[in-house]
Amino acid sequence: MSDIFIKLLNDVRQCKLCQNDLPLGVNPVLQISPSAKVLIAGQAPGLKVHQSGIPFDDKSGERLRAWLGVNATRFYNNNFFAILPMAFCYPGKGKSGDLAPRPECAGQWREKILQQLSQVELIIAIGAYAQDWHLTENKKNTLTETVKNWQQYYLNYTPAIIPIPHPSPRNNIWLKRNPWFEKDLVPTLQAHIKKLGDQHDKLSP
Repeated sequence: MSDIFIKLLNDVRQCKLCQNDLPLGVNPVLQISPSAKVLIAGQAPGLKVHQSGIPFDDKSGERLRAWLGVNATRFYNNNFFAILPMAFCYPGKGKSGDLAPRPECAGQWREKILQQLSQVELIIAIGAYAQDWHLTENKKNTLTETVKNWQQYYLNYTPAIIPIPHPSPRNNIWLKRNPWFEKDLVPTLQAHIKKLGDQHDKLSP
């Protein structure tokens, strides 16, 4: 790892930019390495993840790993998966689920970190906030429309981008209403992850 990357990660770990606005204080949760092949662009840590300090250490993570077709060992290999939420700290509870990610975090850190992740070949954009950032004006009017048009981003972006809904149990109704997601999109996602994983394993000592 370069000195620039090490310093950047250290600065992120010590960030207190939003501490006065966070109900449980700062605890940045992310997983990155300059050699990562897949970027998981999430939203913000939930309460359980805030407490454990481990990304997607909850029911959402279990479903996400099932969608990706990987076990925990692969998922937590930072040389393969970078996990970079739109905000690194738990934002607190709202009226219906967690509050939105604090915008200061992405403004301060996201572009700087993405510049260090030059080996990424696939971005998985989870939820509206990550899709706003990574798809910009090409995002559709709703999350459902964006995810339905996933092939547009998958085939035409470099690195390829696949937008998906949040794997939270709160989205069970959405998944029932949109069976095409697990029928059509998930198999393509799993196949791409497997291909990149096989390539990664061949190059690993």
